[in-house]
Amino acid sequence: MKSKFKHVGLIAKQGDPRVADTLLRLAELMVSFGCKISIERRTAANLLIHHNFPTCDSAHLGETCDLVISIGGDGTLLHTARSLIDHDVPLLGINLGRLGFLVDISPDQMHARLEEIFSGNYLEEQRIMLIVSIGNARGPLRVNHAFNDVVVHKWEVARMIEVDTYIDERLLNSMRSDGLIIATPTGSTAYALSGGGPIMDPDMDAMVIVPICPHSMNYRPYVFDGNCEVEMRVQDSSCPHSQVSCDGQISMAIQPGDVIRVKRHPKRVRLIHPPEYNHFQVLRTKLRWGEHS
Repeated sequence: MKSKFKHVGLIAKQGDPRVADTLLRLAELMVSFGCKISIERRTAANLLIHHNFPTCDSAHLGETCDLVISIGGDGTLLHTARSLIDHDVPLLGINLGRLGFLVDISPDQMHARLEEIFSGNYLEEQRIMLIVSIGNARGPLRVNHAFNDVVVHKWEVARMIEVDTYIDERLLNSMRSDGLIIATPTGSTAYALSGGGPIMDPDMDAMVIVPICPHSMNYRPYVFDGNCEVEMRVQDSSCPHSQVSCDGQISMAIQPGDVIRVKRHPKRVRLIHPPEYNHFQVLRTKLRWGEHS
């Protein structure tokens, strides 16, 4: 089988007993396609079974692989996308999770779907990633990435946070709420959707700000161009108990005087899908549109 994907990297969810069987079946399938295989080092260490495949860190996967496959749920792919965003390597997901907005191949479909993809019959999407930086006069910037969303919120559930939000240095609003979500189109079906935000087409170059339980009913989600930069300043009285979360997987504490900036990453996440992939069908299935109770 001739394919543009000659060297395939494998990254899997940590601590899931289903991973080992699926990953090794996948690796053997890749070998049958004539591919070289590398397994991410932490993934290999957690397999707890013998194998002869080479291992390396995620950065080396990004530098050397033509394709990286994540085995797990959407959370595993979020982690993989953040880790590899600087390397411009396409990603594909095998779904061992529940919702599966991003990972759309089930283990029992692996052979048929991957045979299509490695024959050159597939779809590729390019989606935006966010960079979040937290800066102050006391030290260097703290920088992280988010594929779904950046959330500014309180440690304590019962307390509000006061945030001044600017877009391209122009004041948007000053708001008291439980927090703010800045989401990509990919993240518009995640936490932002639960907060009342709109569903955005994944190909859009845009972001959305969604308030979490705002103190005033006048505040509504706001969609803006992906070229813009968001700046948030948490009022000093709120700071000792505030934090920034990226994709719900990374947390950074906020200190008095911190300025939080969010902008689009210069590179995009490349997602590989089977040829029959249809975003609208995914929405209908996952959100149960049209079902009768």
